[in-house]
Formats: sequence, C-alpha cells, structure tokens
Amino acid sequence: MLKVMLLGFFCLAANQAYAQQEPNKAFKQELKTLLNAEHHFADQYDAEVWMKDMSLRLGKRAPHIPEAERLKILSLVHKHANAAGVDPQMVLAIMEVESNFDRYALSVAYARGLMQIMPFWKKEIGQPEDDLFDMETNIKYGCYIYKLYLKYEKGNTTLALGRYNGSRGKMKYPKKVYRALNKRWAL
Repeated sequence: MLKVMLLGFFCLAANQAYAQQEPNKAFKQELKTLLNAEHHFADQYDAEVWMKDMSLRLGKRAPHIPEAERLKILSLVHKHANAAGVDPQMVLAIMEVESNFDRYALSVAYARGLMQIMPFWKKEIGQPEDDLFDMETNIKYGCYIYKLYLKYEKGNTTLALGRYNGSRGKMKYPKKVYRALNKRWAL
C-alpha cells in the first residue's frame, strides 16, 4: 500500500512540474537577448553591505553549506538579480523554496539546481551545452526567467511566481516563497 501511495505522489508531483509551459518564440528571443547582455554593478559599497548581511542570514538558514559556497551563491544572486532587474531577496526566497540551497537538487520532473531550472530551457534559450548544476548558469537562467514572467504578468509577483513554478493561479507556491522572503530575506 505504501508503495502505491508513494508512486501516486511521485506521479502527481511530476505531473504538476510538467504543467510548466514551454515559452513562445517571442519569449525565447527576449530571454536570449537578456542573457547575452553586458551588465555591471552600480554601487560596490551597497553590494558589499548586502553581501555581509545576507551571508549571516544564509549561514543561519543553510549552515551545511561551506562558507565559500555560500558567498559564491550570494555573489551570483546579487550579480544576476541586479542585472535582470529583479529583487535579489526574492531570488533567495525562490531558491530556498525550490532547492533549499542544494546546488545539486534534482526534482522528480528533472528540474535542476538551486533555482530548479527545467532542462527544456537549455534548448529554448539556445545553449544546449549549459550545465544546469553550474551555480552561475542556474542562477542566471532563473533570474531572467523570473524577470520575464514578471513582465508577462504585468508586475504581478504572485502570478509570476506561480508561472515560475508551473502552478499559475494557485496560491500554495507563492505563499511559501512570500513566507521565506518575509521570515529570512526581506530587508
């Protein structure tokens, strides 16, 4: 009986994850353009203050991750979230809910890495050789995918989060992300 229940759970989870829609042609082209754009930090001092604050928070939330890896995650989140024009704290909340900061996380639907990127994105974005377990690749993809979902949802964060998770219109996932954001990451 337990095997049947577990099999049913995994099938349900896989079906929910596959509810994500593959992007249309315009979305794919815009994402390619954003990913290839050159970006720079506006203020190094603000970046350093943010890094110190978030490093303490991430250390409490994920003490199992070595400090050097935590700093790399934070540096990449700050870099790519700011380059994409999305809130870095929201990216950390998404990451917490998606993978619990496990860079090698693999879902039953085969979403990969810190931000749980589906493999079809490699083909859609035009980088089939990209390694979705590579932290920089994963975070960069995730930030720009989230940015475009925000744009397509006209700034509605709840709908964008649902779309990111493949559960648009349902509140369970956005509520988890908002809880993580408000409990640990909001400034």
